[in-house]
Amino acid sequence: MKAVFLLFDSLNRHALSPYGGTRVPTPNFARLAQRAVTFDRHYVGSLPCMPARRDMQSGRLSFLHRSWGPLEPFDNSFPELLYGAGIYSHLITDHHHYFEDGGATYHTRYDSFDFVRGQEGDPWKAIVAPHWDRLRDMYHEKQFTTERREYLSQYIINREFIREEKDFPSVQCFTKAFEFLDLNRGADGWLLQLETFDPHEPFHAPDRFRDAYPSGWNGPVRDWPRYGRVDELPEECEELRANYYRVVALCDYLLGQLLDYFDEHDLWRDTALVLTTDHGFLLGEHDFWAKNRMNLYQEIVHIPLFIYHPAQAGAGTRRKSLTQTIDLAPTWLGLFGVAAPAEMQGHSLLPLLSTDRELRGGALFGYFGGAVNVTDGRYTYHRYPPDLRAQQINQYTLMPTHLWERFTPEELRNAELAAPFSFTKGVPLLKVPVTNTSPMYNVYGPGALLESETRLFDLEKDPGQERPLADDAVERDMVALMRDLMIENDAPPEARARVGL
Repeated sequence: MKAVFLLFDSLNRHALSPYGGTRVPTPNFARLAQRAVTFDRHYVGSLPCMPARRDMQSGRLSFLHRSWGPLEPFDNSFPELLYGAGIYSHLITDHHHYFEDGGATYHTRYDSFDFVRGQEGDPWKAIVAPHWDRLRDMYHEKQFTTERREYLSQYIINREFIREEKDFPSVQCFTKAFEFLDLNRGADGWLLQLETFDPHEPFHAPDRFRDAYPSGWNGPVRDWPRYGRVDELPEECEELRANYYRVVALCDYLLGQLLDYFDEHDLWRDTALVLTTDHGFLLGEHDFWAKNRMNLYQEIVHIPLFIYHPAQAGAGTRRKSLTQTIDLAPTWLGLFGVAAPAEMQGHSLLPLLSTDRELRGGALFGYFGGAVNVTDGRYTYHRYPPDLRAQQINQYTLMPTHLWERFTPEELRNAELAAPFSFTKGVPLLKVPVTNTSPMYNVYGPGALLESETRLFDLEKDPGQERPLADDAVERDMVALMRDLMIENDAPPEARARVGL
């Protein structure tokens, strides 16, 4: 068996034609859907980027115990488990979060990896004295800074070196994937994880995609929306959305190149292909941009998934089964005949390729320190603590690093050793109280959230989540489902108490 795992970042399912998108033609996503099984109720687990990847690798939810951080010593990792079974894994990525403090244990689980530089704030090109006077006129004031070590300023510097289409990191990722396939397509027993940061912000695409999606904007570069409420002028909003659509069009083009390669070398005969994302992205819906600041709406959490298996029927069909990110690890293990460890909460999706059936009664998802969220496929329920800033929460970890930095001495001063959880393989953990001075608190933690109202939505009658539902009986059922899933996850007692469970 051979497999290609194509992972995009921040890919909104509503932009794709197989999911009803019309704003951007995506013929190659449609082309894949004709070959694959398309999943209609696929959800995230832990958010955002690296927490989602921890779920993908470990096969279990992490957001109830830990915010953004590395894989833990007790975590299962599907590429390591594949290695133990003699299966080779290779990672190609331009996702620079793998190489920061909060992600530095993920890429080394693969047998080999390629890192393409230059996306977003990747500290790539070094210019000690940039020509800020010239650059200031090129970029919108809301995405310009001269502050060192800021993502915004590093992006401006990186972009000076991304001129031709071949220079774009996502294009380079696919070029490296074709190099891998040229070298290895005749071999058996491998998994290629081809991952690109696109269409994550900033939304930078080659000129030909810009020309194809005009917005009427004649101002400076405006391709990086601020996380939070929409307060831009209408013409700015149109340019921001258009830039996202341009990058989605680039992703569709790159996918088409991969499908062409499968056609040319008949990889459909013996190679599985899976495509998904870590989470979606708000483009003004609910009056918000992006993620991390608001309730977890469908545009963020309801994500695309396509699975092609060369030995199973189901081409061009769809599945209503409720699935989520934690199902990927056991699916990869099942594909290569490797047993899933007991700690994995996810389920292999391989049985669903031949028939639709209920895999789980509910899916739990969320940010660490935010609402606990659950869906049964019909309803979504978002339950917040009474006061986000007064709640008691703790991080449980043996790898005390945040996104960009280590835990501070102040954070660790009150840490204590906690007893093992059911999934830590007998290993005790540091229990670190969360304070409002933590580096994560106002970036992707409780202090960053602008909404904190518990809500219930009926997705069948209100797919846009515009009218919160008041139904005591349904809410009781969703609370019971949430409680059961939290117990199954072995959530810490304070994680249940903070939301009144």
